Amino acid sequence: MRRFAPLIRPGGAVLDVACGSGRHVRLLAQMGFGVTGVDRDSAAVEPLAGIAEIVVADIENAPWPLAGRRFDAVVVTNYLCRALLSTLHESLADGGLLIYETFADGHQHIGRPSRPTFLLERGELLVGFAGLHVLAFEDGLLADPPRRVQRLAAVHASVTTRPATGWPLGVEG
Repeated sequence: MRRFAPLIRPGGAVLDVACGSGRHVRLLAQMGFGVTGVDRDSAAVEPLAGIAEIVVADIENAPWPLAGRRFDAVVVTNYLCRALLSTLHESLADGGLLIYETFADGHQHIGRPSRPTFLLERGELLVGFAGLHVLAFEDGLLADPPRRVQRLAAVHASVTTRPATGWPLGVEG
């Protein structure tokens, strides 16, 4: 998160999907972003009410509660609902940044989650977000705590998009 957050439009609107107790909501709000957090656990998000816009919704079994809204960044960590990938893609504004990290196949040998439903297949984030401009993709083991993950940082970019903060390595839309 800290690695890619500087690429979000300054003061931009950020969506934290399945935000839980708000680790990233708090960080992003402290960085000056307008944050919207969505989660189904009302008790977990209750302390975030004064920090960000909080939407309590079961995003897996009910209509998407943020239909029509676009964000300068969409953040997803430790959460996977394949049926929502296209919705998350559509929630990115032009020039918007996707930051996604979750567990991948192989993690079942380390710990939980262990069911294939909750583990990405090799390269699945790249396929699920085809059409975005990939800034970084990682697929591998992390040591502390031990986990197998995929990470993707990608931009919804048209030829006219040039974010104020710039992209690494001279990448342009």
